[in-house]
Amino acid sequence: MDVSRIDGAHVTVAGLGVSGLPAARALHGLGARVTVVNGGDGPREKAEAAELEALGVEVRLGPVELPEGTDLVVTTPGWKPSSPLFAAADRAGVEVWGDVELAWRLRRPDSAEWLAVTGTNGKTTTVQMLASILKAAGLRTAAVGNIGVSLLDVVLGDEEYDVLAVELSSYQLHWAPSVRAHSAAVLNLAPDHLDWHGSMEAYAADKGRIYEGNRVACVYNVADPATEALVREADVEEGCRAIGFTLGAPGPSEFGVVDGILVDRAFVADRHKNAQELAEVSDIEPPAPHNVANALAAAALARAYGVEPRAVREGLRAFRPDAHRIATVATVDEVTYVNDSKATNTHAAAASLATYEHVVWIAGGLAKGATFDELVRDAAPRLRGAVLIGADRALIAQALARHAPEVPVVDLERTDTGAMAAAVEAARELARPGDTVLLAPACASMDMFVNYGKRGDAFAEAVSALAPDAPHQR
Repeated sequence: MDVSRIDGAHVTVAGLGVSGLPAARALHGLGARVTVVNGGDGPREKAEAAELEALGVEVRLGPVELPEGTDLVVTTPGWKPSSPLFAAADRAGVEVWGDVELAWRLRRPDSAEWLAVTGTNGKTTTVQMLASILKAAGLRTAAVGNIGVSLLDVVLGDEEYDVLAVELSSYQLHWAPSVRAHSAAVLNLAPDHLDWHGSMEAYAADKGRIYEGNRVACVYNVADPATEALVREADVEEGCRAIGFTLGAPGPSEFGVVDGILVDRAFVADRHKNAQELAEVSDIEPPAPHNVANALAAAALARAYGVEPRAVREGLRAFRPDAHRIATVATVDEVTYVNDSKATNTHAAAASLATYEHVVWIAGGLAKGATFDELVRDAAPRLRGAVLIGADRALIAQALARHAPEVPVVDLERTDTGAMAAAVEAARELARPGDTVLLAPACASMDMFVNYGKRGDAFAEAVSALAPDAPHQR
């Protein structure tokens, strides 16, 4: 469907929430006859429905069917491709766009360029780092997309931007075939959301869509060959370059680290002989290896856009990560307590565990089909003990029994509001001076908590109760 035909068209929006509401409002404002369908009908959904109905948008809560006469379906990211709604749309010859696809098609000819980021882990941090660098360069920018800021609101809003730092999830990319970024990065690839995509191959293919049509740079992770493979498979514009990032010394057309210095050997004169100093590892907070990798990717995208080295350093120095991302909460009795509740899969948890020498690990929740053998095998030398919580804790317990049988394990069955306090107390008993008690669950939170943020808050509150007078960071 051509975007010019939206005025007067019957558009069905699949889902409410942070993506569905802006999509419904935007389409209604463009003259479409909008019907929103949503399977849930709880208090939040009813409140959102009332908000849209006040504008004249029809909302159907409960069992979902394709409304008769639908000309286009615009879906929010969470709906699986296998949903019956999309099968019905396919039978009816109706296109399905994601909210990101809609935003891309509605943007003005002179609108801001997109510097896009995806990956299994590190997307939000990298996009925020990138936005900080772009701001340090004096550019009008914003961190948008899957980070929680609707691209539709940005594209159709009154504020003008030079360039956007865009986080895109695999869900969003699946439904966004037309997006063509200035430059893009895939940070890493590890099994995640396979229940949604159906296979690792399908998941990787959706991530790889971010490179399609890139004009200047496709940024990949040298340590993750799967990301480079996606670059090789992408259909890009002539002259677009493959740019790697590595925690080691970079080769030509790469960004890397030399003696604690982040350097660029891609966007310099005679990259075979020269390198440009950008920043120091100590400029990055926290300077954990995976966060340094995030900084390198952000720097590569910024340099692809023409940002000067000074702005890279200033932007990284100014950046502070969001809560629940490898954040030190407090030190109590010479034991450091770190909240990485955002480590919701094994890849993220592995990066977090690798940051510390001796760890008492608090883990567990909803596994989402993940296995834990490789994670436990690699982390075993660092583990002082483990405290397991949540619905799928037995899977982690079994991996510990196979690969780290000498590590003491506390298995907590309770799932009430005091469970995290009990986990922190159990971890305290296992820890020795100099150790780190690390909440890096490797699982989703929804079995016990509304989201990973609430889980992290519970951890921080439990740590605060251990020693109320100790200095805390929240």
